[in-house]
Amino acid sequence: MPAVHLLDYVAGNVRSLVNAIEKVGYTVELVKSPADVPAAEKLIIPGVGHFGHCLSQLEKAGYIDPIHAHIKAGKPFMGICVGLQAIFESSEEDPDVKGLGLIPSRLQKFRDEDKSVPHIGWNSANTSRKGKATEDSLYGLRPSSKYYYVHSYAARYIEGELEKDGWAVATAKYGDEEFVGAVARDNVFATQFHPEKSGEAGLRVLKAFLEGKMHQKLAENPSAVSTKEGLTRRVIACLDVRTNDQGDLVVTKGDQYDVREKDGVSTGGSVRNLGKPVDMAKKYYEQGADEITFLNITSFRNCPVADTPMLEILKRTSETVFVPLTIGGGIRDTVDTDGTKISALDIATMYFKSGADKVSIGSDAVTAAEEYYASGKTLSGSTAIESISSAYGNQAVVISVDPRRVYISSPGSTPHHTIKTKTPGPNGEEYCWYQCTIKGGREGRDIDVRQLVTAVEAMGAGEILLNCIDKDGSNSGFDLELINDVKAAIKIPVIASSGAGNPDHFREVFDETATDAALGAGMFHRAEYTVKQVKEYLQEKGQLVRQYEQAL
Repeated sequence: MPAVHLLDYVAGNVRSLVNAIEKVGYTVELVKSPADVPAAEKLIIPGVGHFGHCLSQLEKAGYIDPIHAHIKAGKPFMGICVGLQAIFESSEEDPDVKGLGLIPSRLQKFRDEDKSVPHIGWNSANTSRKGKATEDSLYGLRPSSKYYYVHSYAARYIEGELEKDGWAVATAKYGDEEFVGAVARDNVFATQFHPEKSGEAGLRVLKAFLEGKMHQKLAENPSAVSTKEGLTRRVIACLDVRTNDQGDLVVTKGDQYDVREKDGVSTGGSVRNLGKPVDMAKKYYEQGADEITFLNITSFRNCPVADTPMLEILKRTSETVFVPLTIGGGIRDTVDTDGTKISALDIATMYFKSGADKVSIGSDAVTAAEEYYASGKTLSGSTAIESISSAYGNQAVVISVDPRRVYISSPGSTPHHTIKTKTPGPNGEEYCWYQCTIKGGREGRDIDVRQLVTAVEAMGAGEILLNCIDKDGSNSGFDLELINDVKAAIKIPVIASSGAGNPDHFREVFDETATDAALGAGMFHRAEYTVKQVKEYLQEKGQLVRQYEQAL
């Protein structure tokens, strides 16, 4: 098989890109030093995270001149995500750092007055702009397809500005801001989205680039295709993974976090076994899940870190599942079985190298937030959230929040932030506050949900996975009051979790809150509904969703 050279400068999840390239029929050779670049025929620079960090790393390692030489020689070059941003002159993210300068303009941060930042999710990369349909595809891009983006800074699109310099452009819209989704000129192609995380649509783009097929006739008539732009509603499948009593890894689901069967035995029944993690993840991918989340609810504490079973699950899943993968559980400073101290950043790096795109932090985030307030809202710089987001970007850090309602008779009876609820408490209480918990909901802390989410946002978290202990396993719908309360407090995206029992619960949460995504578990695991059915229902109700595309 022909080889593709990948410049790996510790840019996050490179394994998924390797898997995607191999999936479309190529082998991958990693560029380990600037001396390797001249031998590369096709060169790809991937990456997530900070513009300044990326360019500084490339400059420090001596890659800038070899990259320019590769492009000048007319050899195929592709930049992905921050790899696209690198070809611009500069970025507001780090104004003192120079880009490669192929495009003489500056990247700007999205406005967050009316939308969440980072921009996370599935959006267009459309060459059919302002009613001008084109019959040509740019490297396999289709106006009807959606692609996975995760970024805070973007190149604003101004009609004709890039085109006058010979660039072909595909764009997307986020709110009222139109930005560059992909650009191509001669031997250079760059995407703001991640093709390796964009399902079959993304694999098609990679294949077209590697085969040198910049322009192809679209199989579909662009003027007859719905090209509604903007961020789609994300539907996420969540798999709670743990060892059962026989030592096998299983997907389980609890009722308010109790995952044992109710069989009348005083010590509790056996661990609920709903299937094998890798097989179920692939099934949900093929049903159209926009992301897969693995929550390691036992953290496999007795295993050497390098042998953690979840690493193998991620490796195997990322070979067949080309959407974002999140892993939660055990992302903390730890001591290995041989006494070696291992940092949370080291743990996260292992997960990223095994196929994860994001890590989810739970109980340790509560502890970090408590210390943040105890120090007068001073950032220590040493928390897991800060260290991981500094290295990989805030979009790589998800905070899993496990609150429960505490009902009170009046707001004055607690120092915590309260809401007036439409669902009164057991004694008719009209107010409640949301207490954060740790240890899988087993221990309550003296910190409310607003305090927690604002603290972790300040530390550099990029997304909130908002659970609700009261709703977990209830199949009664999401806690809309909780979601709206949290969304009003922060700018980063929120994933609604806990309580989904049917497709209308997803419609309800998207209609009645500003949530950025919604997560389902038990209803999918028990095959009561499929992800595909939820998405078809949402589409019928007027929601913009991404449908699964058939394999290449």
